Amino acid sequence: MPQGATETKTLKVTDVAPSFTLKAHGERTISLSDFKGKKNVFLAFYPLNWTPV
Repeated sequence: MPQGATETKTLKVTDVAPSFTLKAHGERTISLSDFKGKKNVFLAFYPLNWTPV
């Protein structure tokens, strides 16, 4: 897959999430592997949440 391309996959309840890395607020990146060993991980997207109005 070319660099910058994304793959879309629909997950069902109880599916194991694929490994991923996302840009976070500021210059941070967060990977699913950062939470290894935690019981649950909740991921929510709020488009433009930190954008000035």
